[in-house]
Amino acid sequence: MSAWLDEIRWTDDGLVPVIAQTSAGKVVMFAWMNRESLALTQETGYAVYWSRSRQRLWRKGEESGNQQKIIKISVDCDEDVILLEIEQQGGIACHTGRESCFYRTLENNQWVTNSAVLKDPAEMYKQ
Repeated sequence: MSAWLDEIRWTDDGLVPVIAQTSAGKVVMFAWMNRESLALTQETGYAVYWSRSRQRLWRKGEESGNQQKIIKISVDCDEDVILLEIEQQGGIACHTGRESCFYRTLENNQWVTNSAVLKDPAEMYKQ
């Protein structure tokens, strides 16, 4: 039953942009999914993305433990953007150790950091 995947307007390289936000409406991340990762996200109940830099599936939290539990999957009116309503486990979505990847705002023509690091990335990504 993957007919719902056929309704997505995939990019020429087989991807769709994805926004992850908490139930409270805070946008915490932007990423990409391919057909397989979106299907796995729906099947497992946890966010699985496509890493363009690594050219492989990326299970959110596979190294850091900060998984994204899926509450709801929505598609926009043009069927070319996915919105995930998630429960951010561990409270950290960003690889920098912050709650959200959107932690800088433009002020007086400069990017200003507006969110503290909650956990040192070296502790989350032990190599």
